[in-house]
Amino acid sequence: MFLTTDYFKEIIICCKKSSIGKQLPTALYVHVSAIDSLDIRLQEYEKKARLTEKIEGATIIKFATDKPTISYLFYPEFDNEPHPALSLSIVVNLDTEQISYWDYKNKKNPPILHRKENFITPEYPNYETFAHLTKMEEELDLLNLNVPIGTKEQWEKRLERKRIIFEGHYLACNCPVFPKETFSIEIERHKAAIPRNAFSRPIRLALELLLFDEETSFFDYGCGYGGDVERIAAAGYKSKGWDPYYCPDNHKQIADIVNLGYVINVIEDVNERREALLNAWQLTNKVLIVSAQVLIDDRERGVIAYGDGIITSRNTFQKYYEQEELKFYIDQVLEVDSIPIGLGIYLVFRDEIEAQKFRASRFHSRAKTPRLITKVRRFEDYENLLQPLMEFYTERGRLPAKGELKNEVQLKEEFRSFRQAFKVILQVTQEDDWDMITEKRRQDLLLYLALSQFDGRPKMRELSPEVKQDIKSLFGSYNSACIMADAMLYQVGNLEIIAQLCQKQTVGRKLKNSLLIHISVLDNLEPLLRLYEGCASRTVGRLEEANVIQFSWRIPKITYLYYPDFDETPHPRLHSRMQIQLNNLRVNYSDYIEDEDPPILHYKDSLVSPDYPLYETFKKLTQKTQELGLLDDYRQVNRLQGWLKCLQEHNLTLEDFNHSNL
Repeated sequence: MFLTTDYFKEIIICCKKSSIGKQLPTALYVHVSAIDSLDIRLQEYEKKARLTEKIEGATIIKFATDKPTISYLFYPEFDNEPHPALSLSIVVNLDTEQISYWDYKNKKNPPILHRKENFITPEYPNYETFAHLTKMEEELDLLNLNVPIGTKEQWEKRLERKRIIFEGHYLACNCPVFPKETFSIEIERHKAAIPRNAFSRPIRLALELLLFDEETSFFDYGCGYGGDVERIAAAGYKSKGWDPYYCPDNHKQIADIVNLGYVINVIEDVNERREALLNAWQLTNKVLIVSAQVLIDDRERGVIAYGDGIITSRNTFQKYYEQEELKFYIDQVLEVDSIPIGLGIYLVFRDEIEAQKFRASRFHSRAKTPRLITKVRRFEDYENLLQPLMEFYTERGRLPAKGELKNEVQLKEEFRSFRQAFKVILQVTQEDDWDMITEKRRQDLLLYLALSQFDGRPKMRELSPEVKQDIKSLFGSYNSACIMADAMLYQVGNLEIIAQLCQKQTVGRKLKNSLLIHISVLDNLEPLLRLYEGCASRTVGRLEEANVIQFSWRIPKITYLYYPDFDETPHPRLHSRMQIQLNNLRVNYSDYIEDEDPPILHYKDSLVSPDYPLYETFKKLTQKTQELGLLDDYRQVNRLQGWLKCLQEHNLTLEDFNHSNL
């Protein structure tokens, strides 16, 4: 048949514009199941190529855009193999009607497929499985375009270098710990339980966040050895637990706080995993704590793939989530908006008002009550009566509304109104100090409202009475506050603005493309920088013990750093680091516990504000190291071994830099 130039140009345009299929510079590749979803002109064009019955059974159809040919590619194991090999290619030239055959069945190095989800539509039965595989391969840098991976031998070499094999569509470690036939073994879930000498991380965080009060009841769903149950009971709370292996005869009980601690990641059955989450939620009166292992590369520890997770060398199952994936799973199953409080740890509140109250509290800056600058007899006479009013204003940034202050009756009997009482306070304090507290509270609320937009901003009725009154007093209306919050949110995506604000900071160490601060400085940053950090902490959560935060502005990224001996050691070693990419919320976690050459910290004084308790000590330390010329070549001394070598060259030891010697 003869194809006109204009007709073929039209076909090329259709290929280039297609939202279905895999686009390459000179071709469009589409799975046969997706042909009916293509532009009708491409469907008609493809029908013209059916000049032989031998194309029946083809898997992929290739529309060439550099010449009028259509190729029918046969991948017999497309659904079963993660990277199926090509067995046959039939090429039809629509201009000359010539048919060419290329047989790869007996070839040692046939072409193979990657990113299978690109060839199909989202409705395809295995779409999610294929997409998950690609995502994991990207995480492990297996699909780097700089490395040839298009044939079987090239791909196998790539996997061998990375020490990875496949079981089905799941990644595994290429190690001899388990032979392939062990996939028929029964998973021993109970071995995943860990005996502890202290509270588990989720419960420790819940206690630190003051989720427990005097009347709180606690239930541990899947309690393992029961350590948390015993310690919560010893702390004076009603505490019970159940576990299918260690205490199966205990009754499952409704409680204010229910803990589902590292349970859903050890259940290999998907339906049973979902059921456990739903059951724990049904027992929850107030707050459900859900925790699970998050994705950290464990290939060095000897693990293999199983289901949608791995089997460890102890014959237990582990489903490793990504932090954002874990939140999505909890939210989807329970139809909620869970709140991160740490890596792999989320809270789910039964009452939406309590949830919003908790969210708002997380962005509530600490403030100090302004100091007394003079003595006034009238204030001294009523100081005890006025003290609750001062504390309330320090906390809320405003005067109380009716019914908010415990000693309201006595105060109004003496001063007639809160405003009149506050005038007495202003006689002995600086009014500017109170104005700063008010402005800080306004910033806190704007930050909370801006970040709440990501998951659906709450309606006014869903806010706690205190927050409602805060907004009314400080903004006039909820609508006005939301408009201002949206304006902030619009700006936070502009990295040029973020860079300018970071460079203008008077506190913090300015690096080439980032700002480094101590966590104590966070509340005093510009509101937009606090919002920038909040975009990471609200969805993913901070590294729990992090004490240094790095704001990057070349790319949108927040990094949390933990230096265990920040105050005690002159040049502390980095213990762990968590980076959060703000454009996709991808989390990268690294620890340096066993690293012989970890990064170390210098210039500690630059990270803290002058009112930090050890600021002067840190400043003397920096001055001493600079005077000795030890920081002249920073690249040499930013890791432990280089620092030790530098000290040796100067006939110094670590003991010479004890804080007590400064």
